[in-house]
Amino acid sequence: MRIQKTKKQQKYFWIAFFITPGLLMVFVFILLPLFMSMFNSMFDWNNYNRLGFIGLNNFKTLFTGYYYSERFFNAIQNNLKWFVMTMLIQNVFGLYFGYMLSRRINGSEVFKRIFFIPVLFSITAVGFLWGLYLKPNGLINSFLALINAEHLQRAWLGDGKIATYTIILVNIWRWTGFPTLVFMSSVDALPIENIEAAYIDGANELNIFFKIVLPLIVPAITTITVLTIIGSLNVFEQVYVMAGVDGQPNYSTDTICTLFYRTAFGTYDSSSPVIGVGSAMSVIIYLLTFFFSITSISWLQKKEVEI
Repeated sequence: MRIQKTKKQQKYFWIAFFITPGLLMVFVFILLPLFMSMFNSMFDWNNYNRLGFIGLNNFKTLFTGYYYSERFFNAIQNNLKWFVMTMLIQNVFGLYFGYMLSRRINGSEVFKRIFFIPVLFSITAVGFLWGLYLKPNGLINSFLALINAEHLQRAWLGDGKIATYTIILVNIWRWTGFPTLVFMSSVDALPIENIEAAYIDGANELNIFFKIVLPLIVPAITTITVLTIIGSLNVFEQVYVMAGVDGQPNYSTDTICTLFYRTAFGTYDSSSPVIGVGSAMSVIIYLLTFFFSITSISWLQKKEVEI
């Protein structure tokens, strides 16, 4: 009995030994900042000095106050654009490329590397280089002039109507390789017998894809969707590098995170930090991320098909 008890104790010790560092990381870098943000959002602030308790007034200011509500809902619209375009372009093309690469087309090994190489680049380098390419006298407009397409030349990052879409497309160029490899790996893991049986029964490529492959790779679709939601609601670096933290031109590239940065740290249009409203904004970011992630997981899991 003592030997069995000792073995159980050792087992629990090693379990605790391996999971404790991960739990500490989650607590220190996720849960603690969240609780501190929720706590700070309930107080009035004078720069970095916490004043009296004001309940949900900071949230009220965020949603109804002059300036904040306009900027906040404008930023949410831009985050929605990020999500929709990423889902419709990046992930759809990633699914298509991943499926085609899994079919072992000619040069598939080369294409794998071509698709994934941009993912390895740092976001700062990508943003800086594309910022140079997209200048009025940059590579893109010079190329359009070379092929006699001057009518297509634009101030890609200076026109408020297209600046956000331009930055999103750059981000899509960088990240398309990731869903491509995820979907390719998922298709490769499918039992070949199912697909071969469908071919024998006379199914064409479209039927095989939509009736067999797509339902069986829903777990991969769920993963990519959740990552897209998280990424779209936490957009910061790409916009910061290419358009600045002030969301220029005229806030057209603003996102929730760039607005949070300006509010919490007091830059550009806020001469002093507004910790209370900034904390309320960070709580909203977390709640939106949590809600939409859980909703998408719940909905997509109902679509999963057991092999």
